[in-house]
Amino acid sequence: MNFDITSSIDRITLEGSWSSPELPTIGVSSVDCRLAVSTKTPITSTLPRRKARLKTRRARIAFANPKVISVPLGRNMKITVRSFPFATAAPRPNWLTSGEHIPRSRSVPTARSDASDSTTRLVPPADVVKLVDRLFYVLQPPLESWVAGEKLHLPHQPFPYQYEGIAFLYPRHAAILADEMGLGKTMQAITAIRFLLHSGELQRVLLVCPKPLVSNWEREFAQWAPEVPVMSIVGPRHRRVWQWRLPEVPVRIANYELLHRDQELLLEPGQKFDLVVLDESQRIKNRASNISSIVRHLRRSRSWALTGTPVENSADDLVGIFEFVSPGTLHDQMKLRQMGRLAGDYVLRRTKNQVLNDLPPCLVQDTPIDLLPEQQESYRMAEEEGVLRLTKMGDAATIHHVFELVLRLKQICNFDPATGHSAKLERLEADLEEIAASGQKAIVFSQWVASLVELRRRLKRFGPLEYHGRIPTRQRDDVIRRFREDPDAHLLLISYGAGCVGLNLQFASYVFLFDRWWNPAVEDQAINRAHRIGSSRAVNVARFISLSTIEERIDQVLRDKREIFATIFSDVAPQQKMGLSRKEIFGLFDLQIAQDAAA
Repeated sequence: MNFDITSSIDRITLEGSWSSPELPTIGVSSVDCRLAVSTKTPITSTLPRRKARLKTRRARIAFANPKVISVPLGRNMKITVRSFPFATAAPRPNWLTSGEHIPRSRSVPTARSDASDSTTRLVPPADVVKLVDRLFYVLQPPLESWVAGEKLHLPHQPFPYQYEGIAFLYPRHAAILADEMGLGKTMQAITAIRFLLHSGELQRVLLVCPKPLVSNWEREFAQWAPEVPVMSIVGPRHRRVWQWRLPEVPVRIANYELLHRDQELLLEPGQKFDLVVLDESQRIKNRASNISSIVRHLRRSRSWALTGTPVENSADDLVGIFEFVSPGTLHDQMKLRQMGRLAGDYVLRRTKNQVLNDLPPCLVQDTPIDLLPEQQESYRMAEEEGVLRLTKMGDAATIHHVFELVLRLKQICNFDPATGHSAKLERLEADLEEIAASGQKAIVFSQWVASLVELRRRLKRFGPLEYHGRIPTRQRDDVIRRFREDPDAHLLLISYGAGCVGLNLQFASYVFLFDRWWNPAVEDQAINRAHRIGSSRAVNVARFISLSTIEERIDQVLRDKREIFATIFSDVAPQQKMGLSRKEIFGLFDLQIAQDAAA
């Protein structure tokens, strides 16, 4: 270890380098240690007798492993600097062969030519205040140099913003990566985990995700960290007991439903993880849910959450995720702006527009639809009968009763129950004729499987494929493969529930929202199945809205909900009240709740 320490009256700087057979060479040209040094006059004297003379002294240090460094500044004066802990060579697990470690520093081009000279450094959390801890991060080489060696190969060069995401996750014990869908949160998390495993800071990792995404995480680990053994927890209980207790498995993948069944095993005294990662962490937004309670009680050193939608319906969603990541940091009584400030150091959020200038555009347009005469008559009768029923119920009417009417009217907007006629189908069919003729592919989303089944029956000439809850999980990967590879399969019919997360469908150029979902974040997730890294052409999105129906009123609700997210994660003040109150739900049909009627 060789350092030059230069001290003056107001600054200490380090110049030199450090090297070890186990870690990369670290070079530092100048580091401001932020140590304030000042001359003080005794309290008995109002002015110093002579002007203080400023001197600069240099000391050459060359020790193998210094613990304390003292630099003399003059008579009875010295500054003591504690050494900082570099990672030592931990016992290597069996899966990590000798010589496989974070490589020595060397330059490497980044993902884009215009950023070839850029470097990305670790981003320490704001609560790191000790000098020894901050020096550890400051003296690390750029991330680009970590992946330059042959032993730590990456299949594709990350984008600069992905390096920043890795640098954000690596040092943090509590973090939420909230990038917009399609920006590669999976790859960033896996690479950060890989670096931490190689450095010896992690030995046991638990990754929790929705059941349909388990196979996707397996593929991504095989691509981005092929040397890391990964085990998916599956099978009967006796097999899962063995899997949970098996030593020397660095990464385990489990689905949320499995945590509920294996709760006793996970909370055993010997079960502790160095890191727990929750994918699609909006699953735990409800703090009262059993799954939220289970993950909060997992014994762990680090907590990471991945989600493209940290706020779906209200600010309480973010509070629910923080109860896992950093309990007590947020509470539901906070104002939105205050919540955004406190969450800032824990959350990294980027959108495609911010980081991917080269990504093809996503063109979203509302497509107004006039109901066919038969649909209009069915809709009118259903609405009149439903409103009359709710009015007669009076104070006994609940939100559940209102939603029943909403769902019935939305279904009529899709297909007339008496005749099966559909204005939306006629418009979709016309658009698909042009899409198929040009050899392109389209995705159609609906919240009802029955609507998707009917669409497949009527659109057979476009080679439709289905992807929803009735399709067995083991067959879903084959559906996606056929849609991607079969030139005659122009149409994929997906339910919001089954296809909004984890699917990479960037080879589709058209997305149709056949009916609207209550949650704008779910619609965004659906759109981003196609508009993501790897898209080679513009993605055209059509949101079908039946005019003069409940769908127009729902559209306004969705516009309002989007402002909740913007208020927390930007400096834009809200324009109006957020969310959908009980009064507003009844207001969809101009109904009054009991309190208003009494007034």
